[in-house]
Amino acid sequence: MKLLSYRMIPNYFTMSRIVLIFVFVILANIRSDMPGFFIPQVSQCVAEVCHIVAYIVVILAALTDFFDGFLARKFHLESDFGRLMDPLADKIFVVGTFVTMAEYQMMPGWIIIVVLTREFMVTGLRMLATKKGIVISADKWGKLKTCLQMVMLAIGGFSWAFKNFVGFDIQEYWTAWYILLLVMTFVTLASGVGYFVKNQKVFEDCE
Repeated sequence: MKLLSYRMIPNYFTMSRIVLIFVFVILANIRSDMPGFFIPQVSQCVAEVCHIVAYIVVILAALTDFFDGFLARKFHLESDFGRLMDPLADKIFVVGTFVTMAEYQMMPGWIIIVVLTREFMVTGLRMLATKKGIVISADKWGKLKTCLQMVMLAIGGFSWAFKNFVGFDIQEYWTAWYILLLVMTFVTLASGVGYFVKNQKVFEDCE
């Protein structure tokens, strides 16, 4: 049992990322300006505290993405469950955070559509490759894409959670922010195209 628990540690981090994202979404939807579907409208003070906690939660969720992969590679704890759930947890993370940013008008909807399309297409490619016994690992462009997404979430989330405390509102720097969003979108698209170009053998003989 101890051996099983030890080998499952990376998967525990992966599953915790999914749980944390749902916690984040619930806290992020606690608002003072309008009620949520299941969540009543609250005072501004309560909403601000909930948003700060939500920001901390999503940072923790992002850290689990580093730790599960690091531990799996460092201690040779890779598993079929991890290969399946880790990319799915990543997609849930992206969907939950980016859609929330759109809800609070920090990101245009078209960028979210582009990013999510790329994410799901690459996931489909990886699943097809897995069936053929091929492992598609993240390349430099993919790692850069992930890094940029995390940076954008960190900056946008900080403005969203702390703007009334530190006076930093992303809306006041919208031009610079939008340029950064475009750079992130370009890298996201480029990394997705790169995966398909370098792995043509995965789908070229598909019927």
